[in-house]
Amino acid sequence: MKIRAQPGAYAVLEGHLGHTFRDPALLETALTHKSYVNENAGAPPHNERLEFLGDAVLGLAVASMLMAACPDRSEGELSSIRSRIVNELSLAALATEIDLGQWLYLGRGEEITGGRYKTSLLADAYEAVLGAIYQDTGFDYVMLILARLLGPQVRQMTDSGTQDGKSLLQEWMQGQLRTRPRYEIMAQEGPDHDKTFEVAVWLDNRELSRARGKSKREAEQRAAEQALIVLRTEAEARRVSTNQAQG
Repeated sequence: MKIRAQPGAYAVLEGHLGHTFRDPALLETALTHKSYVNENAGAPPHNERLEFLGDAVLGLAVASMLMAACPDRSEGELSSIRSRIVNELSLAALATEIDLGQWLYLGRGEEITGGRYKTSLLADAYEAVLGAIYQDTGFDYVMLILARLLGPQVRQMTDSGTQDGKSLLQEWMQGQLRTRPRYEIMAQEGPDHDKTFEVAVWLDNRELSRARGKSKREAEQRAAEQALIVLRTEAEARRVSTNQAQG
């Protein structure tokens, strides 16, 4: 399939990924949102099939890393850690780190409404890119790339000596926003011996995130980790937007 861009046009993005595509059309498809296809007759396929593939590849890769890093953890503990690494917010943060939004092919409506900075759209595109790398090279190579991109997160989540999410969130908010997070229990379910708590984190009157856990502390920690991803992603998006405006 003929690609739209000139040869080497994706070199900067490929440098961030650590992979030069043998078939650049795969990368171009991964970067194509369905809104672009809907508005451009004859456009190449959109990225939803590659997103589906990338989701599976990512889940297996992270599971493999956690199995190696945590030989004594139970299945339940591993699943909990994986869900904190592989979720929409964390994937959007990874996408923002490599400025993935600027490379996307979007329809006019998505462009106008800030699609390049939407959490869900960035997370989906990131998975699609992983699916494209898998099709271009195979699983072993994707594992090497993900070990580099996600290794720090895996180590942070599995290292018992790492500072907890609540402390990290409070430090970030105090340093960047001169305020502190507020936690609120939104729901409690189940009998006393097996309760599940749902906790939300607030920035003033804005809810940043919400998470569940078997204890209030566990729910707060998960919510804090997600809130920190939200705030960092937004801060990075503002930085990129400012740099583009100044450029």
